[in-house]
Amino acid sequence: MPYKCFLGYEKGEDKTPKIVELEAEIVRMIFRMFINGKTTSAIAKHLINNSILTPRGKITWQVATIESILTNEKYKGDALLQKTFTVDFLTKKVKENEGEIPQYYVQNSHPAIIEPDEFDEVQSEFERRKKLGRPNACHSPLSTKLICGDCGGFFGSKVWGSNTKYKKTIWRCNEKYKGGTKCATAHVTEDEVKEKFLDAFNSLIPYRDELIANCKLALNVLCDYSDIDSKLDELHLEIEVVTELSKKAISENANSALNQAEWQERHNGFLERHKKASEQIAELEILKQGRQGKGKSIEFFIKEMRKQKTTLESFDERLWFVSVESVTVMSAGELVFRFRDGTVV
Repeated sequence: MPYKCFLGYEKGEDKTPKIVELEAEIVRMIFRMFINGKTTSAIAKHLINNSILTPRGKITWQVATIESILTNEKYKGDALLQKTFTVDFLTKKVKENEGEIPQYYVQNSHPAIIEPDEFDEVQSEFERRKKLGRPNACHSPLSTKLICGDCGGFFGSKVWGSNTKYKKTIWRCNEKYKGGTKCATAHVTEDEVKEKFLDAFNSLIPYRDELIANCKLALNVLCDYSDIDSKLDELHLEIEVVTELSKKAISENANSALNQAEWQERHNGFLERHKKASEQIAELEILKQGRQGKGKSIEFFIKEMRKQKTTLESFDERLWFVSVESVTVMSAGELVFRFRDGTVV
């Protein structure tokens, strides 16, 4: 572990990672802010404004640094080995491992700063935001959750009467006044959405056991990726075979007088096979991540439903993020809540 540029850990007396509690609190705050709806840029701004130094002791936080912290499995106590490898030991050139050599994932290799469930929850939220194709706004838990039932666009916050005593923040379709056709959906307020969320969530409580059973079934059917893993194993084997053939061809060319045109054609064939297999692996990994993300969302939903045996009395922001996939605002004013397990209220 690169301790000098890694927040939250130092090398212990036994040479294994030891938690630095003051730094660990910063890491926990970053994870908590993200799952509560903040963007990585908003988190970076907050850290700068509060004079919190980066892992390298700098004043300015970069978005990439926040993202690397939020996605590093070491914070949940695991370690992925051989993320990079040395291509040339003379020049010390290091390359990101894209399947050229095996990687090894070690669970519980050191003390965790972030609970595994919370870490996985953040990865699921990362995937959700990535699919939206736009950054998640940081001012409200409603950001990127409200969808126009008329045009399918996102709702955004708008301020009415900003310079008067009647100042009010409402949520309205961002596309409402764009183009020739005006969206028929009305505006809503944050308080209205929160109130109706309580009604929607509480309506699920009487059917809690049935919902949990359905969620478990969905996990087995919709989120299974064993077929993808089988294909990935085949493709990784293909890359290993091609890599060995390529090494052998290079060795033969270095030690024998070969026809260079024929050798180059053969070697290009190996490179093309490697490229094709790598591209297929990348596509399958995205598909696998999608199923894993869906599975994590359903698992979080199950976890919250098991804990929630009585009706909610007030809005719970974390429960909102964990349980709600989207809210569609209809033209007649209804709000359609789609929960993480697929349930619609």
